[in-house]
Amino acid sequence: MEQPESHEGVNRRSLLTGVGGLVAAGGVASLFAPPATADPAARPERNPRVEDLLGRMTLAEKLGQLQLVGTEDAARAALATGQLGGVFSVVGAAKLNALQKIAVERTRLRIPLIFGLDVIHGYTTNFPIPLAQGASFDPGVPAADATVAAKEARRSGIHWTYAPMMDVTHEPRWGRIAEGYGEDPYLASRLAVAKVRGYQGDDYSSPDRLAACAKHFVAYGGAEGGRDYNTVDVSLQRLHNFYLPPFKASVEAGVATVMASFNTISGVPAHGNGYVLHDVLKGAYGFRGFVVSDYTGVEELILHGLAGDGADAAAAALPAGVDMEMVSTNYVRFGQRLLAERRITREQIDDAVRRILLVKVRLGLFDHPYADESGEVKAPSPAALAASRQAAGRCMVLLKNDGPVLPLAKTIGSVAVVGPLGAATYDLNGTWAGLGTGAFTTPPVTVVDGIKAAAPGVTVTYTAGCPVDGADTSGFAAAQQAARAADVTVVVVGETAAMSGEAAARSNIDLPGVQQQLVAAIKETGKPFVVVLVNGRPLTIPYLHDNAPAVLEAWAPGVQGGHAIADVLFGAVNPGGKLPVSFPRAVGQIPIYYNHENTGRPADPGNKYTSKYLDLESGPLYEFGHGLSYTTFRIDGLRLSDTRMPARGGRIRVTAQVTNTGGRAGDEVVQLYLRDPVASIVQPVRRLRGFERVTLDPGASRTVSFTLTPEDVGFYDNAARFRVEPGQIEVYVGNSSAATLTASFTVT
Repeated sequence: MEQPESHEGVNRRSLLTGVGGLVAAGGVASLFAPPATADPAARPERNPRVEDLLGRMTLAEKLGQLQLVGTEDAARAALATGQLGGVFSVVGAAKLNALQKIAVERTRLRIPLIFGLDVIHGYTTNFPIPLAQGASFDPGVPAADATVAAKEARRSGIHWTYAPMMDVTHEPRWGRIAEGYGEDPYLASRLAVAKVRGYQGDDYSSPDRLAACAKHFVAYGGAEGGRDYNTVDVSLQRLHNFYLPPFKASVEAGVATVMASFNTISGVPAHGNGYVLHDVLKGAYGFRGFVVSDYTGVEELILHGLAGDGADAAAAALPAGVDMEMVSTNYVRFGQRLLAERRITREQIDDAVRRILLVKVRLGLFDHPYADESGEVKAPSPAALAASRQAAGRCMVLLKNDGPVLPLAKTIGSVAVVGPLGAATYDLNGTWAGLGTGAFTTPPVTVVDGIKAAAPGVTVTYTAGCPVDGADTSGFAAAQQAARAADVTVVVVGETAAMSGEAAARSNIDLPGVQQQLVAAIKETGKPFVVVLVNGRPLTIPYLHDNAPAVLEAWAPGVQGGHAIADVLFGAVNPGGKLPVSFPRAVGQIPIYYNHENTGRPADPGNKYTSKYLDLESGPLYEFGHGLSYTTFRIDGLRLSDTRMPARGGRIRVTAQVTNTGGRAGDEVVQLYLRDPVASIVQPVRRLRGFERVTLDPGASRTVSFTLTPEDVGFYDNAARFRVEPGQIEVYVGNSSAATLTASFTVT
């Protein structure tokens, strides 16, 4: 674990530019700009093969290695001049081998291409979306996803995935919340590291592994208004305490590559932001891999207003730390001119090329450039399908269960499945599903088919009732008729896959269309019903909370989604997932999140002059960490190994006992939160610093333990220095961010 003294010396020169020392740094044009010569700490290792190639490469060949294109035609055109480093979004082993053959056998230096793809939550076998994986509170889930995906993709000729996304966000309107792990940096860090290791293993030259890419660097989740690609204005302390931790953890885990983000960071676009890319990532964090731009991200420096033309864009991005340019061609087009004009240096070019070649060496591409076409994976294996189904079950969150209505008995006579997503296929995969092959070869199991398979003796009917979006209520009567004829109705509502993900911001995050009215129509029948949500973001669902007897958050559960949902509905799987993000009561509450600051006037319903809305109850509808089970649990016996922690090298062991007090085996997630009530930088009311998912039989107990160090109680200040301050620290342990079991210790 990192000790506080290792943070105190963070690059004083970078702090000057990072905090905005305009005069000392040389004027507005210098803000966030790195020095002309890279710091030694930022240099990658020297490899004999790479150094030999660098010594023999022409400037044109070097610039070519910095180019990444996204079509076969563009790849062939660039290869004709020997100026190409990689290709993305081309799939099929034969196609990839044909391109590789040109690079390896027809170019002067025979440098292999790297082939990338957005393998986000599966290649042919789609797992639940990453936000759902966050709900598992189980690093084994993203690790399983990445392990299966890496095997399928690498055997199909892909070397490199643009995942995991580790953008922490407080903004549910942002469509890309579906691609990350929610609102907490600690949870995101743990799961991102697990996914990096799942993709890369101990050696990503293995035929079953991929080079991972930590994205998007950085603060993309802070986009104003939840609008994709939008501005982010953030303090240094918030940047380092909230947005950067998952990236730091991933670098420490050995992630091969990093992708720059589309957004500005306090006025400077990430693709030209030398503070975050050069000083923090490559300097302070010691990242030795390469940084790739996002799609046309270098070119977009022009529209951002940082660059006047493509030459300006290249002159900003390369020194800032972007090593490989995706799609746009400014490095290749203007690099030679910029070098002659001394706007970039040969050392900067060599550093970028060296980083890219080192990853190619570590992938084993020089020795094994081709894929075995006979081993290409075009459909999921039974083992992969089983892993996806198990993961989906671990990701589901039981939000409400009055009665209890769930689980359903397999002896029930009849089930009516109602709702536009009850027979959906690809919408169950969610965003970024199986680009290239998976979404076209592996339609997910529908909820209707999953229920039929789970309870073969039950009569199952299906009625859509309404579309996902739009105002058509003509199907309500048929839906009500089906509900009246059945013993129980399962209403499956939510979002299509296209309603979340990139470029899918929503200003209103209610159930789309007339789906809420459909639920109300089913309620009018007076028959028992449950609601299953299929969605890629938190939704504002106070009506469901007040009127539906049971609500199961299934997210976009992947290729085995229908089976996994049925597993939970009928009790074959006891849900144990927890919310990785707060569910707001209304869109006007956003942003609402558990790890907020207290303010000088925290919400008090009895005092008008406090921080709240006149027309809305304070707090979220469902808090971070919330999730029910078909059994019950008790968490007690909180103990601390000491009442004092030295600020340097101290450790405190926290233990608590969790007991299954119900009649079924089930999972509980024991969560540990800290609060520093008095600090030089105001701290969140709670910060997650530990969790463990525990499976217990009825009546069984287990002691769960966590070890806290100064890293857990410290924080970054507004000079980007890590501080561990003396004083009291409050500890909370429970099954959500509303935990009440508490103790405290003192940092000395």
